[in-house]
Amino acid sequence: MWKELAPIGRHAESGGYRRYAWTGADADCRVWFREQAEARGLGYEVDRNGNQWAWLGDPLGDDAVVTGSHLDSVPDGGAFDGPLGVVSSFAALDELHRRGVEFTRPFAITNFGDEEGARFGLACVGSRLAAGQLTVEKAHQLRDGDGITLPQAMEAAGYDPGAIGPDPERLARIGAFVELHVEQGRSLDLTGDPVGIASAIWPHGRWRFDFRGEANHAGTTRLVDRRDPMLTYAETVLAARREAELTGALATFGKIAVEPNGVNAIPSLVRGWLDSRAADQDTLDAVVTGIERAAREHAERAGIDLDVVRESFTPVVEFQHALRDELGKILTGRGGDAGRAVPVLGTGAGHDAGILSASVPTAMLFVRNPTGISHSPAEYAAEDDCTAGVIALADVLEGLACS
Repeated sequence: MWKELAPIGRHAESGGYRRYAWTGADADCRVWFREQAEARGLGYEVDRNGNQWAWLGDPLGDDAVVTGSHLDSVPDGGAFDGPLGVVSSFAALDELHRRGVEFTRPFAITNFGDEEGARFGLACVGSRLAAGQLTVEKAHQLRDGDGITLPQAMEAAGYDPGAIGPDPERLARIGAFVELHVEQGRSLDLTGDPVGIASAIWPHGRWRFDFRGEANHAGTTRLVDRRDPMLTYAETVLAARREAELTGALATFGKIAVEPNGVNAIPSLVRGWLDSRAADQDTLDAVVTGIERAAREHAERAGIDLDVVRESFTPVVEFQHALRDELGKILTGRGGDAGRAVPVLGTGAGHDAGILSASVPTAMLFVRNPTGISHSPAEYAAEDDCTAGVIALADVLEGLACS
């Protein structure tokens, strides 16, 4: 499965993946998912929001156990973020068939659409729509860098954008959702464990900073006569780093758009996107407030107009303790390591499981990442650890859904 999926959407020069929502690479990933479902005799369907489902048992039954993740990527992303969870789900089902266990609850594997938000700027679109955390009106307003709206992109890919919206009936039939994911950090590498259990997802969000100055000639305009928004943006980037260090949070300006974007032109507009995350809400509020305060002070001194817009936000997610503890009981002492508890760790990364947690009991498993690098072609997990993740997921699914 891994070898079949690996070439899809891979960029020849960067070695990273460009699997953006509703593009050709995304369509190829969806074909791959459907083929995996059909090869196992699973019932296949696409829900109203474009999320894919592969069912064993009655899809209309209650108390289903669901696992899966996503197949899209960030720009030049790694191979494991998302796909490891989907591939491991099919592999775990294969393992359970080998064990000869019988499912006593409906079971499904899912691929949630547009998790990374790389094309339209909002993460977890598929799961947000299903959970009612993204309105149809706002979804219809999402545009990519070329001005193409989400409905236009969906329609071009053969899906009906008029059908999108909350799906409470489907979510009400799910008794547990377990998402396996490569760890996006080095906690497991430091403890020497191949697999861990998620405790919580930090609160996080994205803010757009629009710095407006005055376009002018780079070769004739005196420095004292300039209203250059790039300088204010640069000061804000440095302020973000300082505020993050002071508060123990994370703050990153990783995307920028410049107008008119000419080498010999002073910009009229610099638009930067801030990603910030923290262990708790108060800390997140403090770091973002500090960054905005610094940005406005620099803007006022330089004669720059500034608008700040919060584009997305996800509050802290505490995974359901009962389900999390059940995973811990199932996995403790496996493989002859009697009494050794599986580590429980938090994460600053957002996931579909976090979005669904408001509607469905959710839990997550992490697979060791020896470098801690993610959202990069250097993202990696060793084959032995991936296999350990599959076995752990199979054990969890057996404990939850099988006799």
